Amino acid sequence: KIQMASFLHFLRTTPFLIVKPSSGIILSRLITKPFSETTGDEVNKAKIAYEQNKQSFQPTIFSKIISREIPANIIYEDDKCLAFHDINPVSPTHILVIPKRHIPMLSETQDTDTEILGHLMRVVRQVADNEKLTEGFRVVINNGLHGCQSVYHLHIHVLGGRQMGWPPG
Repeated sequence: KIQMASFLHFLRTTPFLIVKPSSGIILSRLITKPFSETTGDEVNKAKIAYEQNKQSFQPTIFSKIISREIPANIIYEDDKCLAFHDINPVSPTHILVIPKRHIPMLSETQDTDTEILGHLMRVVRQVADNEKLTEGFRVVINNGLHGCQSVYHLHIHVLGGRQMGWPPG
């Protein structure tokens, strides 16, 4: 009974891909943490970051990567932006593309930011090409508290190397 209860809890808390071949049903585990645990961590990080950002501007981890105070696995850099591997990847390929100029969030951009926003998207394409994401990739920008933004420096997630699910949120 204890083993069955543990197994049922595991099934309720872990996302699975269900495959039905002719020989039977196969459950394939998709991620290492239960979805609720992963989601809760990110929501809490976003709430903390939101409150800190409201109080005053503080240098972000990204501004420290730009200034080389913190090391990163940088894979692209030019005078306007840089791209590096995320230290907490959620897919086999998880790259962040950030502007060097501090822009807190997408909703705070101005019409004059059109050039840098377009440049960032061009770099996303170039990085995806360099990483051989030929089967496709997902581009994500989290914005504000409900968007689960945990670093208030505009950044674009480039996710690839596996089949993505839908809906994403």
